[in-house]
Amino acid sequence: MSPTTQAFLAALVGAMVAGGAVLAWHVSEQERTRAPEPVEPPQLPAGIATVLSVLRSSAVVVDDQDVVVKASVPALALGLVRGDRLDSEDLAALVAQVRRDGQIREAEFAIERRAGRPRTVTARVAPLSSRLVLALVEDRTEERRVEEVRRDFVANVSHELKTPVGAIRILAEAVSEASDDPAAVERFARRMLTESDRLSRLVQQIIELSRLQGDEPLEAPAVVPVDKVLARSVETTEMDATSRTISVVAGGTPGLQVFGNAELISAAVTNLVANAVAYSEPGSTVLVSTKDEGEMVEISVVDRGIGIPPGELDRIFERFYRVDPARHRSTGGSGVGLSIVKHVAAIHGGEVRVWSVEGQGSTFTLSLPRSRQEDEA
Repeated sequence: MSPTTQAFLAALVGAMVAGGAVLAWHVSEQERTRAPEPVEPPQLPAGIATVLSVLRSSAVVVDDQDVVVKASVPALALGLVRGDRLDSEDLAALVAQVRRDGQIREAEFAIERRAGRPRTVTARVAPLSSRLVLALVEDRTEERRVEEVRRDFVANVSHELKTPVGAIRILAEAVSEASDDPAAVERFARRMLTESDRLSRLVQQIIELSRLQGDEPLEAPAVVPVDKVLARSVETTEMDATSRTISVVAGGTPGLQVFGNAELISAAVTNLVANAVAYSEPGSTVLVSTKDEGEMVEISVVDRGIGIPPGELDRIFERFYRVDPARHRSTGGSGVGLSIVKHVAAIHGGEVRVWSVEGQGSTFTLSLPRSRQEDEA
Protein backbone atom coordinates (compact mmCIF):
# COMPACT_ATOMS: atom_id res chain seq x y z
CA MET A 1 0.00 0.00 0.00
CA SER A 2 1.38 3.33 -1.01
CA PRO A 3 2.13 6.02 1.57
CA THR A 4 -0.59 8.20 0.10
CA THR A 5 -3.23 5.53 0.58
CA GLN A 6 -2.09 4.89 4.14
CA ALA A 7 -2.33 8.60 4.98
CA PHE A 8 -5.81 8.76 3.50
CA LEU A 9 -7.05 5.77 5.54
CA ALA A 10 -5.55 7.21 8.71
CA ALA A 11 -7.27 10.53 8.12
CA LEU A 12 -10.57 8.74 7.48
CA VAL A 13 -10.33 6.72 10.72
CA GLY A 14 -9.46 9.89 12.67
CA ALA A 15 -12.48 11.66 11.23
CA MET A 16 -14.75 8.76 12.15
CA VAL A 17 -13.40 8.67 15.74
CA ALA A 18 -13.82 12.42 16.07
CA GLY A 19 -17.37 12.24 14.69
CA GLY A 20 -18.19 9.45 17.11
CA ALA A 21 -16.84 11.49 20.03
CA VAL A 22 -18.91 14.50 18.98
CA LEU A 23 -22.02 12.33 18.63
CA ALA A 24 -21.43 10.79 22.04
CA TRP A 25 -21.00 14.24 23.55
CA HIS A 26 -24.29 15.41 22.02
CA VAL A 27 -26.12 12.33 23.30
CA SER A 28 -24.63 12.81 26.76
CA GLU A 29 -25.57 16.47 26.79
CA GLN A 30 -29.14 15.64 25.79
CA GLU A 31 -29.36 13.06 28.59
CA ARG A 32 -27.98 15.56 31.06
CA THR A 33 -30.32 18.39 30.13
CA ARG A 34 -33.38 16.20 29.77
CA ALA A 35 -35.96 16.92 32.56
CA PRO A 36 -36.18 14.08 35.08
CA GLU A 37 -39.26 11.99 34.82
CA PRO A 38 -41.78 12.89 37.54
CA VAL A 39 -41.90 10.49 40.49
CA GLU A 40 -45.34 9.11 41.01
CA PRO A 41 -46.68 10.03 44.47
CA PRO A 42 -47.29 6.99 46.68
CA GLN A 43 -50.82 5.67 46.58
CA LEU A 44 -52.76 4.74 49.69
CA PRO A 45 -53.51 1.02 49.91
CA ALA A 46 -57.06 0.12 48.98
CA GLY A 47 -59.56 0.80 51.75
CA ILE A 48 -57.19 2.77 53.97
CA ALA A 49 -58.80 6.13 53.16
CA THR A 50 -62.23 4.76 54.06
CA VAL A 51 -60.98 3.35 57.35
CA LEU A 52 -59.26 6.59 58.32
CA SER A 53 -62.40 8.61 57.59
CA VAL A 54 -64.41 6.72 60.23
CA LEU A 55 -61.76 6.51 62.93
CA ARG A 56 -62.28 8.55 66.09
CA SER A 57 -58.53 8.61 66.57
CA SER A 58 -56.42 11.26 64.89
CA ALA A 59 -54.79 9.53 61.92
CA VAL A 60 -52.05 10.88 59.65
CA VAL A 61 -50.31 9.20 56.69
CA VAL A 62 -46.88 10.62 55.76
CA ASP A 63 -44.81 9.74 52.67
CA ASP A 64 -41.03 9.38 52.32
CA GLN A 65 -40.69 13.12 51.67
CA ASP A 66 -42.41 13.99 54.98
CA VAL A 67 -45.46 15.18 53.09
CA VAL A 68 -48.84 14.48 54.67
CA VAL A 69 -50.72 12.32 52.18
CA LYS A 70 -53.87 11.86 54.27
CA ALA A 71 -55.10 13.35 57.56
CA SER A 72 -58.36 12.57 59.34
CA VAL A 73 -60.68 15.29 60.58
CA PRO A 74 -59.75 14.70 64.29
CA ALA A 75 -56.07 15.09 63.35
CA LEU A 76 -56.76 18.46 61.78
CA ALA A 77 -58.86 19.52 64.77
CA LEU A 78 -56.09 18.50 67.16
CA GLY A 79 -53.57 20.62 65.24
CA LEU A 80 -51.26 17.81 64.11
CA VAL A 81 -51.03 19.09 60.52
CA ARG A 82 -50.15 22.48 59.15
CA GLY A 83 -50.42 22.75 55.39
CA ASP A 84 -48.99 19.46 54.08
CA ARG A 85 -46.51 18.96 56.94
CA LEU A 86 -46.66 17.66 60.49
CA ASP A 87 -46.88 20.50 63.00
CA SER A 88 -45.44 18.49 65.89
CA GLU A 89 -41.68 18.04 66.14
CA ASP A 90 -42.08 15.07 68.48
CA LEU A 91 -44.42 13.28 66.08
CA ALA A 92 -42.19 14.07 63.08
CA ALA A 93 -39.16 12.63 64.92
CA LEU A 94 -41.12 9.48 65.76
CA VAL A 95 -42.16 9.08 62.11
CA ALA A 96 -38.51 9.47 61.01
CA GLN A 97 -37.39 6.72 63.40
CA VAL A 98 -40.05 4.33 62.13
CA ARG A 99 -39.12 5.08 58.52
CA ARG A 100 -35.46 4.28 59.24
CA ASP A 101 -35.88 0.85 60.83
CA GLY A 102 -39.49 -0.14 60.12
CA GLN A 103 -40.20 -0.79 63.82
CA ILE A 104 -43.57 0.13 65.37
CA ARG A 105 -43.14 2.75 68.06
CA GLU A 106 -45.29 4.35 70.75
CA ALA A 107 -44.68 7.56 72.71
CA GLU A 108 -46.47 10.12 74.85
CA PHE A 109 -45.81 13.83 74.50
CA ALA A 110 -47.46 17.24 74.67
CA ILE A 111 -48.73 19.22 71.71
CA GLU A 112 -48.52 22.97 72.04
CA ARG A 113 -51.56 24.76 70.65
CA ARG A 114 -51.74 28.31 69.39
CA ALA A 115 -55.00 28.76 71.28
CA GLY A 116 -55.67 26.93 74.51
CA ARG A 117 -53.67 24.73 76.83
CA PRO A 118 -51.22 22.06 75.62
CA ARG A 119 -52.75 18.66 74.94
CA THR A 120 -51.23 15.40 76.19
CA VAL A 121 -51.32 12.73 73.48
CA THR A 122 -50.11 9.18 72.88
CA ALA A 123 -48.92 8.28 69.38
CA ARG A 124 -48.53 4.86 67.77
CA VAL A 125 -46.54 4.97 64.53
CA ALA A 126 -46.13 2.06 62.09
CA PRO A 127 -44.96 1.55 58.47
CA LEU A 128 -47.88 1.30 56.07
CA SER A 129 -45.85 0.47 52.95
CA SER A 130 -42.33 0.94 51.62
CA ARG A 131 -42.96 4.69 51.28
CA LEU A 132 -45.81 5.45 53.68
CA VAL A 133 -45.94 5.72 57.49
CA LEU A 134 -49.16 5.77 59.53
CA ALA A 135 -49.50 7.66 62.83
CA LEU A 136 -52.47 7.14 65.14
CA VAL A 137 -52.73 9.78 67.88
CA GLU A 138 -55.04 9.69 70.91
CA ASP A 139 -55.82 12.76 73.02
CA ARG A 140 -55.19 11.75 76.66
CA THR A 141 -55.52 15.20 78.22
CA GLU A 142 -58.78 14.49 80.02
CA GLU A 143 -57.60 11.07 81.21
CA ARG A 144 -54.45 12.55 82.70
CA ARG A 145 -56.49 15.27 84.39
CA VAL A 146 -58.82 12.67 85.90
CA GLU A 147 -55.83 10.64 87.09
CA GLU A 148 -54.41 13.74 88.73
CA VAL A 149 -57.74 14.48 90.43
CA ARG A 150 -57.93 10.86 91.61
CA ARG A 151 -54.45 11.03 93.10
CA ASP A 152 -55.31 14.31 94.80
CA PHE A 153 -58.53 12.76 96.09
CA VAL A 154 -56.77 9.78 97.67
CA ALA A 155 -54.05 11.97 99.20
CA ASN A 156 -56.48 14.56 100.53
CA VAL A 157 -59.09 12.18 101.90
CA SER A 158 -56.31 10.22 103.63
CA HIS A 159 -55.06 13.40 105.23
CA GLU A 160 -58.52 14.64 106.16
CA LEU A 161 -59.41 11.32 107.81
CA LYS A 162 -56.06 11.11 109.56
CA THR A 163 -56.39 14.53 111.17
CA PRO A 164 -59.52 13.93 113.31
CA VAL A 165 -58.57 10.31 114.01
CA GLY A 166 -55.15 11.39 115.26
CA ALA A 167 -56.70 14.17 117.32
CA ILE A 168 -59.17 11.78 118.95
CA ARG A 169 -56.34 9.40 119.84
CA ILE A 170 -54.28 12.19 121.43
CA LEU A 171 -57.28 13.47 123.36
CA ALA A 172 -58.10 9.96 124.57
CA GLU A 173 -54.57 9.61 125.92
CA ALA A 174 -54.89 13.03 127.57
CA VAL A 175 -58.15 11.98 129.24
CA SER A 176 -56.49 8.83 130.52
CA GLU A 177 -53.60 10.77 132.01
CA ALA A 178 -55.89 13.43 133.53
CA SER A 179 -58.33 11.01 135.11
CA ASP A 180 -57.88 12.71 138.51
CA ASP A 181 -58.68 16.17 137.07
CA PRO A 182 -62.45 16.42 136.32
CA ALA A 183 -62.13 19.85 134.66
CA ALA A 184 -59.43 18.60 132.26
CA VAL A 185 -61.43 15.44 131.49
CA GLU A 186 -64.46 17.55 130.64
CA ARG A 187 -62.41 19.86 128.42
CA PHE A 188 -60.78 16.99 126.55
CA ALA A 189 -64.12 15.23 126.19
CA ARG A 190 -65.62 18.29 124.52
CA ARG A 191 -62.69 18.39 122.11
CA MET A 192 -63.19 14.70 121.35
CA LEU A 193 -66.83 15.35 120.55
CA THR A 194 -65.83 18.18 118.22
CA GLU A 195 -63.31 16.01 116.36
CA SER A 196 -65.71 13.08 116.15
CA ASP A 197 -68.39 15.37 114.72
CA ARG A 198 -65.87 16.62 112.17
CA LEU A 199 -65.01 13.03 111.23
CA SER A 200 -68.69 12.11 110.93
CA ARG A 201 -69.39 15.10 108.68
CA LEU A 202 -66.47 14.23 106.42
CA VAL A 203 -67.51 10.59 106.07
CA GLN A 204 -71.10 11.63 105.41
CA GLN A 205 -70.00 14.11 102.76
CA ILE A 206 -67.89 11.47 101.02
CA ILE A 207 -70.82 9.05 101.00
CA GLU A 208 -73.18 11.75 99.76
CA LEU A 209 -70.76 12.82 97.03
CA SER A 210 -70.28 9.21 95.85
CA ARG A 211 -74.05 8.76 95.63
CA LEU A 212 -74.48 12.00 93.71
CA GLN A 213 -71.75 11.05 91.24
CA GLY A 214 -73.60 7.88 90.39
CA ASP A 215 -75.97 9.96 88.21
CA GLU A 216 -78.94 8.21 89.74
CA PRO A 217 -82.33 9.84 89.14
CA LEU A 218 -83.93 11.81 91.94
CA GLU A 219 -86.06 9.75 94.29
CA ALA A 220 -89.59 11.12 94.70
CA PRO A 221 -88.94 14.72 93.59
CA ALA A 222 -91.41 17.22 94.96
CA VAL A 223 -92.10 20.93 95.24
CA VAL A 224 -89.55 22.56 97.54
CA PRO A 225 -90.26 25.99 99.12
CA VAL A 226 -87.08 28.01 98.76
CA ASP A 227 -87.83 30.14 101.83
CA LYS A 228 -87.74 27.04 104.05
CA VAL A 229 -84.47 25.94 102.50
CA LEU A 230 -82.88 29.30 103.25
CA ALA A 231 -84.20 29.36 106.81
CA ARG A 232 -82.84 25.89 107.46
CA SER A 233 -79.41 26.74 106.03
CA VAL A 234 -79.16 29.95 108.06
CA GLU A 235 -80.16 28.09 111.22
CA THR A 236 -77.60 25.33 110.60
CA THR A 237 -74.75 27.80 110.23
CA GLU A 238 -75.92 30.19 112.95
CA MET A 239 -73.63 28.86 115.68
CA ASP A 240 -70.47 29.17 113.56
CA ALA A 241 -71.51 32.62 112.35
CA THR A 242 -72.18 33.82 115.89
CA SER A 243 -68.81 32.56 117.13
CA ARG A 244 -67.12 34.68 114.44
CA THR A 245 -69.48 37.67 114.86
CA ILE A 246 -70.70 37.28 111.29
CA SER A 247 -74.26 38.22 110.35
CA VAL A 248 -76.13 35.98 107.90
CA VAL A 249 -78.99 37.87 106.25
CA ALA A 250 -81.61 36.21 104.03
CA GLY A 251 -83.67 38.18 101.52
CA GLY A 252 -84.82 38.40 97.93
CA THR A 253 -88.05 37.33 96.26
CA PRO A 254 -90.29 35.45 98.73
CA GLY A 255 -92.57 32.51 97.96
CA LEU A 256 -90.46 30.88 95.25
CA GLN A 257 -90.54 27.13 94.74
CA VAL A 258 -88.29 24.68 92.94
CA PHE A 259 -88.82 21.06 91.94
CA GLY A 260 -86.50 18.42 93.35
CA ASN A 261 -85.19 16.83 96.54
CA ALA A 262 -85.48 19.09 99.58
CA GLU A 263 -82.66 17.37 101.51
CA LEU A 264 -80.17 17.67 98.67
CA ILE A 265 -81.05 21.29 97.90
CA SER A 266 -80.75 22.18 101.59
CA ALA A 267 -77.35 20.47 101.74
CA ALA A 268 -76.15 22.45 98.71
CA VAL A 269 -77.29 25.82 100.06
CA THR A 270 -75.94 25.02 103.53
CA ASN A 271 -72.53 24.23 102.04
CA LEU A 272 -72.49 27.57 100.24
CA VAL A 273 -73.49 29.49 103.37
CA ALA A 274 -71.00 27.57 105.54
CA ASN A 275 -68.18 28.35 103.11
CA ALA A 276 -69.13 32.02 103.07
CA VAL A 277 -69.09 32.14 106.87
CA ALA A 278 -65.78 30.26 107.09
CA TYR A 279 -63.91 32.55 104.72
CA SER A 280 -65.41 35.91 105.65
CA GLU A 281 -63.69 38.35 107.92
CA PRO A 282 -65.02 38.57 111.52
CA GLY A 283 -67.71 41.22 111.87
CA SER A 284 -68.75 41.07 108.19
CA THR A 285 -72.10 40.11 106.65
CA VAL A 286 -73.09 37.15 104.47
CA LEU A 287 -76.11 37.79 102.24
CA VAL A 288 -78.33 34.93 101.02
CA SER A 289 -80.86 36.03 98.42
CA THR A 290 -83.35 34.54 95.96
CA LYS A 291 -84.36 35.76 92.53
CA ASP A 292 -87.04 34.75 90.03
CA GLU A 293 -85.48 34.27 86.58
CA GLY A 294 -88.51 32.92 84.73
CA GLU A 295 -87.89 29.22 84.21
CA MET A 296 -85.18 29.19 86.89
CA VAL A 297 -84.80 30.27 90.49
CA GLU A 298 -81.45 31.69 91.54
CA ILE A 299 -80.13 31.37 95.08
CA SER A 300 -77.09 33.60 95.62
CA VAL A 301 -74.69 33.62 98.56
CA VAL A 302 -72.56 36.76 98.77
CA ASP A 303 -69.62 37.23 101.14
CA ARG A 304 -66.92 39.84 101.65
CA GLY A 305 -64.20 37.34 102.33
CA ILE A 306 -60.74 36.56 100.98
CA GLY A 307 -61.89 35.87 97.41
CA ILE A 308 -60.55 33.36 94.91
CA PRO A 309 -57.62 33.85 92.48
CA PRO A 310 -58.75 33.91 88.82
CA GLY A 311 -56.58 30.91 87.95
CA GLU A 312 -58.35 28.75 90.54
CA LEU A 313 -61.96 29.42 89.59
CA ASP A 314 -62.11 26.49 87.14
CA ARG A 315 -61.01 23.98 89.77
CA ILE A 316 -62.80 24.93 92.97
CA PHE A 317 -65.65 22.48 92.29
CA GLU A 318 -63.30 19.49 92.10
CA ARG A 319 -63.34 17.02 94.96
CA PHE A 320 -60.98 18.04 97.78
CA TYR A 321 -59.45 20.84 95.73
CA ARG A 322 -58.51 23.75 97.97
CA VAL A 323 -57.19 27.13 96.93
CA ASP A 324 -55.32 27.70 100.18
CA PRO A 325 -54.84 24.39 102.04
CA ALA A 326 -53.49 26.09 105.16
CA ARG A 327 -56.47 28.44 105.38
CA HIS A 328 -58.94 25.64 104.72
CA ARG A 329 -57.43 23.44 107.40
CA SER A 330 -57.62 26.21 109.96
CA THR A 331 -61.33 26.59 109.22
CA GLY A 332 -62.01 22.86 109.28
CA GLY A 333 -62.97 22.72 105.59
CA SER A 334 -62.78 19.37 103.80
CA GLY A 335 -62.87 20.56 100.19
CA VAL A 336 -65.93 18.41 99.44
CA GLY A 337 -68.74 20.95 99.90
CA LEU A 338 -68.51 22.68 96.52
CA SER A 339 -68.37 19.33 94.72
CA ILE A 340 -71.64 18.41 96.40
CA VAL A 341 -73.16 21.73 95.30
CA LYS A 342 -72.07 21.12 91.71
CA HIS A 343 -73.57 17.63 91.57
CA VAL A 344 -76.80 18.67 93.29
CA ALA A 345 -77.23 21.38 90.67
CA ALA A 346 -76.48 18.92 87.85
CA ILE A 347 -78.95 16.22 88.87
CA HIS A 348 -81.67 18.89 89.26
CA GLY A 349 -81.02 20.22 85.77
CA GLY A 350 -79.46 23.45 87.05
CA GLU A 351 -76.01 24.91 87.44
CA VAL A 352 -73.77 26.72 89.89
CA ARG A 353 -71.71 29.80 89.00
CA VAL A 354 -69.12 31.80 90.85
CA TRP A 355 -67.87 35.38 90.69
CA SER A 356 -64.93 36.33 92.83
CA VAL A 357 -62.23 38.96 93.26
CA GLU A 358 -59.31 38.48 95.62
CA GLY A 359 -59.66 40.66 98.68
CA GLN A 360 -63.24 41.69 97.83
CA GLY A 361 -65.28 38.52 98.23
CA SER A 362 -67.22 35.95 96.26
CA THR A 363 -70.73 35.33 94.98
CA PHE A 364 -71.94 31.77 94.41
CA THR A 365 -75.20 31.41 92.49
CA LEU A 366 -77.16 28.16 92.50
CA SER A 367 -79.70 28.06 89.65
CA LEU A 368 -82.52 25.47 89.84
CA PRO A 369 -85.63 24.81 87.71
CA ARG A 370 -88.63 26.65 89.05
CA SER A 371 -91.81 24.82 90.08
CA ARG A 372 -94.94 26.08 88.29
CA GLN A 373 -97.33 24.94 91.00
CA GLU A 374 -97.81 28.45 92.38
CA ASP A 375 -98.66 29.72 88.89
CA GLU A 376 -101.25 26.98 88.40
CA ALA A 377 -102.74 27.76 91.79
